[in-house]
Amino acid sequence: MEKIPTMAILSDRDLKELIEKENAVRVDEGPDINYDHQLGPSSLDLRLGYEFGILETRKLSCIDTKKMGQYSDLKASKTADTEEGIVVHPGEFVLGSTLETLKVPNNLVARIEGRSSYARLGLIPHAAAGFVDPGFEGQITLEIQNLGNVPITIYPEDRICQVVFETMTSEAENPYGEKTDSKYMGQSGATGSRLDREHRD
Repeated sequence: MEKIPTMAILSDRDLKELIEKENAVRVDEGPDINYDHQLGPSSLDLRLGYEFGILETRKLSCIDTKKMGQYSDLKASKTADTEEGIVVHPGEFVLGSTLETLKVPNNLVARIEGRSSYARLGLIPHAAAGFVDPGFEGQITLEIQNLGNVPITIYPEDRICQVVFETMTSEAENPYGEKTDSKYMGQSGATGSRLDREHRD
């Protein structure tokens, strides 16, 4: 049996080269990437964007995953600036997005991880869906939740999470965006669930 190549996480040196040569991380609106502040030994910090999505739960008895029209109607959009920020109350769930746009090459995957400094406050900046497929391009929607007991104010342009790039055993045969069910390709801002576009057999 042929030996499967080892997967590896990109170092800071390789991350910087990936960003500068392949435009794997870019900023379309807002301050440019600051390597001194954002680049770690094996990851790049991503900053919070300006747009948020808040589900008006008081108007909703439940979310029915087969009737997602009501979900779209009840998700309120809000923008915030770097001075005002947005308050996340205990138990509240808010959608945000990264300031940066990712463009994942077909031979790599990306993972979004929370930052310890926020986790220690009880804030989870990315509750789930931290895996980014090869071929994906777009901003990352963040599922932000306050697990603590006091409200927490977060601010656009602050470093709220980090991305790690990892090599695959080979290039993807069907990258994200080429499949018909690539629901989030090119997403921008706090993008809500698109379960209504999912194929059900």
